[in-house]
Amino acid sequence: MNERTIADVLTEAQPYMKKYTGKTVVVKYGGNAMVDERLKDAVMEDIILLNMLGIRTVLVHGGGPEINRLLERLGLESRFVGGLRYTDEATMEVVQMVLAGKINKDLVARLCARNGRAIGLCGVDAGMIQCRRHTEQDLGMVGDIVRVEPFPIVQALESGMIPVVATIGADSAGHTYNINADTAAAAIAIAMGACKLVSLTDIPGLLMDRNDESTLIHEVKISSVPKLVAAGVISGGMLPKIACCVDSIAKGVQEAVIIDGRKPHAILLEMFSDQGNGTLFY
Repeated sequence: MNERTIADVLTEAQPYMKKYTGKTVVVKYGGNAMVDERLKDAVMEDIILLNMLGIRTVLVHGGGPEINRLLERLGLESRFVGGLRYTDEATMEVVQMVLAGKINKDLVARLCARNGRAIGLCGVDAGMIQCRRHTEQDLGMVGDIVRVEPFPIVQALESGMIPVVATIGADSAGHTYNINADTAAAAIAIAMGACKLVSLTDIPGLLMDRNDESTLIHEVKISSVPKLVAAGVISGGMLPKIACCVDSIAKGVQEAVIIDGRKPHAILLEMFSDQGNGTLFY
């Protein structure tokens, strides 16, 4: 990269740095970016840079692929209902081990290895994610969030650390539940008064034609979402993701964006460039 190009990049990024510095950004980390080693490294580097720039960054992670692999090794079936994982008692044990154990600590270790100060948290810690069993349909031990108490996250941020949150919650009786990572990230963003919710996915964003990536819709006003659902543009696994974006905007988060996590440094491209990356909901 020549000097002029470097200057152009920094000049373009400067107003965005000013916009986000001192603000809270919640990043939901999932999909292929959690599997591909090159993409993992890029995400960790992005998160550390945000933190270095004074952006209060919360990393909320899922772990579907690793959960699926361990279930398969144990001879247990992965089953989904309406885009959400059916979680029986045996699956819940695996979910808790993989999310709060292996993945959470691996991410913390990766961040710390790059001189980031990270701390692993779980929704059960200090009653952070309080939930009840989902009752609208039978999903097993899947929880609906009742309340988010963000105190542990706030304490970590005020200490200059990067909170890494595994999405498991508990009810008042101490029973643990699997929480959809998109749902948890949106609820945390709302509770934290975040300025932005960023969700990494395995597609460019919302597509007008799901089979044609060139039909990316760059911006969506949340009042337009019901029409897009009725037209079938929003369907399947995108329904819960976009519902979380809409809910977060309706409850005070300024921006919510679904970005293409298959691109290296997708977070930086979205936050610090004029072109952005993915579909922005406003």
